[in-house]
Amino acid sequence: MRIAVLPGDGIGPEVTREAVLVLEALGLPGLTLFDGDVGGIAYKRHGHPLPEETLTIAKACDAVLFGAVGDPDCDKLDRHLRPEQAVLGLRKELGLFANLRPAKVFAGLEHLSPLKPEIARDLDLLIVRELTGDVYFGKKGIRQNESDEREGWDMMSYSESEVRRIARVAFRSARLGDCRVCSADKANVLETSQVWRDTVIDAASAHPDIDLTHMYVDNAAMQIITNPAQFGVILTGNLFGDILSDLASAAVGSIGLLPSASVGDRKTEHGLFGLYEPIHGSAPDIAGQGKANPMATILSVAMMLRNSFGKEAEAARIEHAVETALADGIRGGDLGGTHGCEAIGAAVRERL
Repeated sequence: MRIAVLPGDGIGPEVTREAVLVLEALGLPGLTLFDGDVGGIAYKRHGHPLPEETLTIAKACDAVLFGAVGDPDCDKLDRHLRPEQAVLGLRKELGLFANLRPAKVFAGLEHLSPLKPEIARDLDLLIVRELTGDVYFGKKGIRQNESDEREGWDMMSYSESEVRRIARVAFRSARLGDCRVCSADKANVLETSQVWRDTVIDAASAHPDIDLTHMYVDNAAMQIITNPAQFGVILTGNLFGDILSDLASAAVGSIGLLPSASVGDRKTEHGLFGLYEPIHGSAPDIAGQGKANPMATILSVAMMLRNSFGKEAEAARIEHAVETALADGIRGGDLGGTHGCEAIGAAVRERL
């Protein structure tokens, strides 16, 4: 089990440290960790946010545990040297085209959600978002229109092969849960979405155990906040997934509880190679103060064990330890509590 640990900037090193201690507490045989610099700290030490030595480490491992990147000191650098470019570089170089974003309201925390408690308690879903295609990566430009006005344009497109491979990830993820996939598109007005829907339907024929449904993305946004219980896995494209995953995250009540994974086609001995990280940023305003909540990073370790190493029992142990700690009142400032980063990590380890 070779894992690259890339703490990054701000609170990244703090939350990553606690997550690594939880991972080591499991006593897994053959576990080897490799440290690397990434983001602003990497630029300051090596002159680039994703140094070649860090990329070499990541490629040699079975999974990457990532903290966060972002440093105000680097805001005026040329775009290709800014810390955030490290994430894009890793996705490209490691072939990570699928983003997995679970959103779950933990028992006892319903009051923190902007949703009504009776609705919030039913929020427990996974959004599988395509990461490397769609309008974000299509051709784009600015031109003069017939009225001599500046007009911006961006091309949205998906090929059948791009859709087919992300659909496989969604079906595989659904099989770990209740085998429900809802594909969110806009096939009523977009040709891109029609190709998306047709290809997802075709891909589903090889997965008869999966209950596949379809929903227009605007309705999906409404349904997430009015009837989240109907969803297991939501499969969608890059643009729509960007919006839906943030909406679902906000409904949970704190981004300090939300892990994520980015995976591709590369296989490990027991699963898929992936990059695992909390969805929150580097939070430089509280860096070094011990105020960060490490639970999202700890839960990212659980996702890593499940998806890249096939260790379902160990992943479930971590998730149960986090749930128990929350139920026992172990909460950081983001949840209205007073526990610091190290105290939260220690509490989770005690409950393993």
